[in-house]
Amino acid sequence: MLAKTKKFLKTYMVSCLIIFALFAVLTGLVYPLFMTGFAQVAFKAKADGSIVKQDGKAVGSTLIGQEFTGPTYFHGRPSAAGTNGYDATASGASNLGPTNPKLTELISQRAAQVRQENGLAPNAKVPADLVEASASGLDPDISPASALLQVKRVAGARNLPVAVVLELVKGHVQERQLSVLGEQRVNVLELNMALDRMSKQI
Repeated sequence: MLAKTKKFLKTYMVSCLIIFALFAVLTGLVYPLFMTGFAQVAFKAKADGSIVKQDGKAVGSTLIGQEFTGPTYFHGRPSAAGTNGYDATASGASNLGPTNPKLTELISQRAAQVRQENGLAPNAKVPADLVEASASGLDPDISPASALLQVKRVAGARNLPVAVVLELVKGHVQERQLSVLGEQRVNVLELNMALDRMSKQI
């Protein structure tokens, strides 16, 4: 009886090890290699990180927000990723709840800065995405309203007609996915790069 039990356990263990090795190879090697190859063929730009290049040099990704300062550029969402924000290796939110006084103060400060930078009245409404950081801290997009709010400032700083910059913004509005998912949005990096190209041509 003991001999039969040992033989059964030995057979059982061997079977388990074979199955483990088989699935380890399939799920840990074959499947990842297949999906990587498929992505490189079907969606190469996205598979490589949606890198954007200017003059042959990588300047960012359309998937990762970065900081733009100064009056000549459209500004993106605030970031709480990392110590100084916009740290792609430390994606995350501030974890401040809606009743936290620090969050209320921070949003008030950001709203005041947006109003000052764009020449708005002290009580003018400011789109939420210009004062609230996203959950990742690296949102690359802003709402069309946030982009339109900055048109006059950017046009003035670059000595461009407001109507020209306005049309540029409208041309970069991305529609909702499948017409039902998400909201209309404007990719800040793509918009600013188009702005730089326009300024060089004029």
